[in-house]
Amino acid sequence: MSFGYFNYWVFIILLMIGLYTVMSRTNLVKKMIGLSLFQISVFLFYISMGKITGGTAPIVVETVAGAAPPIYSNPLPHVLILTAIVVGIATTALGLSLVVRIKEAFGTIDEEDILEMEDNA
Repeated sequence: MSFGYFNYWVFIILLMIGLYTVMSRTNLVKKMIGLSLFQISVFLFYISMGKITGGTAPIVVETVAGAAPPIYSNPLPHVLILTAIVVGIATTALGLSLVVRIKEAFGTIDEEDILEMEDNA
């Protein structure tokens, strides 16, 4: 029974690992990795919701008289996730470039050290 929901269990586990990483780590690169895991879990969730068991590609076909009409899968979630992947890669690249700039300015990428330096200044 629970094996049928394997994708959803993976979604929950990745979501919790990503959330824990973002909240518990002070290293900015590790926070970016946690955000990426969080994004990947949401992508998996949307793709899993878009799949219909027994569904086929939304291509209209002629049906035989008396036969049941085909069940179509909705392609919209998959198209949205393709767009979200591109946006996710761009935001991750921007975040990592900001981390590099923070490293140049403060000499560290540890959040607590940066906050301590700002308090002392």
